[in-house]
Amino acid sequence: MAATAAAPTGMYSSTTTTRTPNQSMDSEVFMSLLVTQLQNQDPSAPMDTNEMIAQTTQLAMMEKLTEMATASEEGFSLQMRTSAAALVGETVTYTDADGVEITGLVSSVSFAGPVPTVTVNGEPVALDVISGVTSAVAADAAEATTAA
Repeated sequence: MAATAAAPTGMYSSTTTTRTPNQSMDSEVFMSLLVTQLQNQDPSAPMDTNEMIAQTTQLAMMEKLTEMATASEEGFSLQMRTSAAALVGETVTYTDADGVEITGLVSSVSFAGPVPTVTVNGEPVALDVISGVTSAVAADAAEATTAA
């Protein structure tokens, strides 16, 4: 008769939930701190009105800076997409994982990931790996000159 060990359960189980710390201070955290400060203040010596206004102003500034950062990220993303789309039909050069420099024609673009991917000679290539671009017209003229 063989004995089987039961999987540990309860507080000894290996499936524990880990909390990922928030590395940024957003408006919720700031407001929570302000409310806690107001709740725990000494009634005989309340918070200075000027200090409260300064903290509220800091909250508003932080929210605007967060909005600006988000807008900047969205603008950069749009710029990458526009640049990738402009490469369709162009000849590009990139270095592959083996260190070999490859040149080919961009046939399509994918915006599925965080960095747009262009298809060069049937292979997906991240936009940030491309090291050079040659106009298709210039590439055809260079080939005609070397062939003559």
